Amino acid sequence: MGVANFAVGGLNKLALVPELPLDLDDLCDAARRQTGLDDFGDPWFLRPLEVLIEAIREEASLNALGRFAATGQFMKVLRERLWTQHWFDTHEEILAEPLAPPVIVVGPMRSGTTRLHRLLAADERFEHMRFFETVCPVPEPGFRPGGRDRRPRQAGRLLSTVHKLNPRTAVIHPTGPFEPEEELGLLVQSAWGMKHEAQWRIPTYGRWAEEEDATPAYSHLSRLLLLVHWARGRNVPRKPWVLKTPQHMLDLPALLRVFPEAKLIFIHRDPAKVVGSSCSLVWNQMTIHSDEADPHWIGEHWLDKTSLQIDRMQAARSRIHPNQRIDVLYRDMDADWEGVMRRVYRFLDMDIGPALPAMQRYVRNAKSQHRWQRHRYDLTSFGLDQKTVRGRFERYASAFDLHPKPARPEIVPVMQQGARQALA
Repeated sequence: MGVANFAVGGLNKLALVPELPLDLDDLCDAARRQTGLDDFGDPWFLRPLEVLIEAIREEASLNALGRFAATGQFMKVLRERLWTQHWFDTHEEILAEPLAPPVIVVGPMRSGTTRLHRLLAADERFEHMRFFETVCPVPEPGFRPGGRDRRPRQAGRLLSTVHKLNPRTAVIHPTGPFEPEEELGLLVQSAWGMKHEAQWRIPTYGRWAEEEDATPAYSHLSRLLLLVHWARGRNVPRKPWVLKTPQHMLDLPALLRVFPEAKLIFIHRDPAKVVGSSCSLVWNQMTIHSDEADPHWIGEHWLDKTSLQIDRMQAARSRIHPNQRIDVLYRDMDADWEGVMRRVYRFLDMDIGPALPAMQRYVRNAKSQHRWQRHRYDLTSFGLDQKTVRGRFERYASAFDLHPKPARPEIVPVMQQGARQALA
């Protein structure tokens, strides 16, 4: 990590890597010059981007690599906003056909949403995002649908770089350029979401976003899904998307304004596991970008953030018609994933049979992948303990039976009286 920061800092000083200031106007001007375009589409995204940039400057304590990465990320978003509007302006057919109502997995970070999402993504009757599409959702001008696409290689290089900087990230969230992935990158196109808080220490941005209406970000997400489908070059009817990202926990009202007929699958896990795993994920990302990452601050912040996610989810869920939602437990997925998925498919009014072979292949491959490497974490590393965390979520845990089950006592047969006497 230190070597990478030193190298990037040196390249900046030598002007081999141009160092742009973290200033919204300067970044926008640079993006316009680089692309030759000037229409970013809905300007709503500029406000969250402005708040985000200000919070990074004031709070994130970025190292040289972190500053380089932040500038690169913002330039990428701005270029892709310009390219997106270019595609919409030059290919009206992209937005002509509406999306089918999606199936959306909803749960906090580290609650098993990835496993549930990938099981559904194994079903060819659904559309799903692939990693390279969520990292690089917008092709450059000149791209032809179904033609040569440089984005998978770009995403693979980025993934390889992150894994080299911190190999633990590959254990926490294993993936590859063509693997099913959440649509988080589509919200990043609006500078929106907890993804930024999991990367940088930016509490001001987090508090601001918690009070804003996310509907414009989700509207842009829906249009990007249309663009992703178009870029695949498939002359077939659109299938329902299967979506998931923990950000939905905070934004269910906005999500349902944009996708009012969506089917929602809520997944629930012991909050102590959710908080511990979330803190570990954030720590392993934040240390790439800052040399001053504080594990105890991360523990306090993500305990509060998880609490807010769950409170907002429960409030919004109570207003959703039971025919539109179903609840599943992480614990049940561990014990009998196939039984849970059969129940999910009955809720979706679909036959699970055609999807089962692909689901079973995914499970076998996932078990093989995790055979020697497991994501390990400890609440005490983040200044927390199980009693404190579970006390914070007592009502939620009771509502969904999330309390840890006691270990079953060893069963010792009671000897008959005659046998006892014989041994005496």
